[in-house]
Parts: sequence; structure tokens; C-alpha cells
Amino acid sequence: MSTPPRMRGSASAAAAAVRAEVYLSADELAAAAGITPARLARLIGLGLVEPVPQDPGRFTARTAARLRRLLRLHRDLGVNFVGAAIIVDLLERLEENEAWIRTA
Repeated sequence: MSTPPRMRGSASAAAAAVRAEVYLSADELAAAAGITPARLARLIGLGLVEPVPQDPGRFTARTAARLRRLLRLHRDLGVNFVGAAIIVDLLERLEENEAWIRTA
């Protein structure tokens, strides 16, 4: 199943959105998620949390929200990290599809 097409916008609008994005350092992300930097490094090493491709030391606010969801599934429901990552990926896809449907 393919993902829905992205909304078309001007290149300058996309560039402005990237510039407006707030980036967090690894320490700031760990603090925002309530975990230690060492635990964050472990999750990054497992590929469950990914930094901004252009700047490996920075993370987006969306990444922080994803990390909090992942940790909540692990802590509250006892889902292992790989399972939690799959669930979060599916939830994000559902949210993107619902947003696309609302704008169609």
C-alpha cells in the first residue's frame, strides 16, 4: 500500500518550514523524554530514534513526540522496543492518512 501524495506547496514555503523547525540536542531530547542520555544513545543505536539527516546531533520536535510514545508503550503496556516502534510507525501512518483524507 502506498502512502498518499503529499500536499503540493511552493519550494520557498517548504524551505521556510524547515528553517522554522525547532531542533533539540541529544541532551535536550533525553530531558524532554525523561530518560538519560545513555538510554537515548542506546535507542539511537537500535535505530528506534533517528536524528535529522543533515545534522546527526539534532532532533526534531516530532522525534521527541515519537520517543515519548515509544517509551509510554514500553513502560505502561510492557511492549518491547521493537514492537513499540512498529506500533508508533503504524500510528503515524494512520495519522498522515487521516490528515490527507481531511484535506482531500
